[in-house]
Amino acid sequence: MATSTASTISEAPPGRIALSEPEISGNEWKYVKECLDTGWVSSAGAFVERFEKSVAAYTGAREAVSTVNGTSALHVSMVALGVEPGDEVVVPAVTFVAPVNAVKYCGGEPVFMDCDPDTLCMDTAKLAAFLKNECSRGKDGFTYNRATKRRVKAVVPVHVFGHPARLDELLDACQGKNIEIIEDATESLGAEFMGKKTGTFGAAGCFSFNGNKIITTGGGGMVVTDDRALAARLRHLTTQAKTDAFEYEHDEVGYNYRLTNIQAALGVAQMERLEEFVSAKRRNAESYRRLLKESAGLMWEEPWARSNFWHCTIKAGEERRGPLIRHLTESGIQVRPLWKPVHLLPMYRGCQAYRMENAEAAYRSCLNIPSGVALKSEEIERVAGEINSVLRAE
Repeated sequence: MATSTASTISEAPPGRIALSEPEISGNEWKYVKECLDTGWVSSAGAFVERFEKSVAAYTGAREAVSTVNGTSALHVSMVALGVEPGDEVVVPAVTFVAPVNAVKYCGGEPVFMDCDPDTLCMDTAKLAAFLKNECSRGKDGFTYNRATKRRVKAVVPVHVFGHPARLDELLDACQGKNIEIIEDATESLGAEFMGKKTGTFGAAGCFSFNGNKIITTGGGGMVVTDDRALAARLRHLTTQAKTDAFEYEHDEVGYNYRLTNIQAALGVAQMERLEEFVSAKRRNAESYRRLLKESAGLMWEEPWARSNFWHCTIKAGEERRGPLIRHLTESGIQVRPLWKPVHLLPMYRGCQAYRMENAEAAYRSCLNIPSGVALKSEEIERVAGEINSVLRAE
């Protein structure tokens, strides 16, 4: 079914309403031209620092370190925070695969946590139960999974589709357990939890600037942190752990993870319009809320959250999801199903999955509908009309 859906989506007719396209109509060309005119096109250049400072200022973090993509931001954060071979990292089952792959890059083992059906984010009550009932504190001060005897080194909450995870409960669950919190905020730039920007609650917060994100640099990522020593280590690791650039001295295994000046130039221009983009995304969601029948199941933000509505998600139900995807695709409207829960993927089937009760049902029930910042009101009306037509036909 998933293969058939993906194939159908790729064959959608020209002129379709896209799921989410970048909006590049500000100072992008001006800043990129400056890079080309001056010859500063690689990872050295003024725009890299400007972009980092802009993201740090926006989020309220002390430091920001740019990377080549969101996956590298997650990976290098785990390395810098001490995730070692054999360590366990708690990750959500409902997520894009990147944070789980990053655990494996470190030689670690993922422990999958179920989702909250109201937000699709990690179920923090189950996380608390896992840490309390399945783990114990070792003599070295770290927390260990009693079943596997492995150290639980980190928890990675993902702010799914731009909606914040329940961070207060997550932090409480990890309090005093010597567990690092690495926020996967790759989808949630501009979102807030209780008035504070996502990405700033843990030891590190990771962002992505892929072409479909709320701002884009074509690729690219960023780690934000309040820990200056951690930021220095991140910079060291992302520049091949270089200690002497002239003599090519390196003191450990590092990574070629730095962002280019050209990409950063795009980022600076995009950051100038971020609040405009967030407002547009939220306006789209409000329009869908007004136009869609209640039975469409549009997911909404919780009272304690301010989503950036990176994607608008409808919980159509297991019987409706397939027909809706087919109808919308045939109507020239691009949609996407939820990711397949990662614990069901072949390379992760043998990993521990704790009390999975909601993730698979969410996967079979949910889909994302167009949410681009440049969506026109008539396009939103068309999308809502097509969805409502399917619901009326039931």
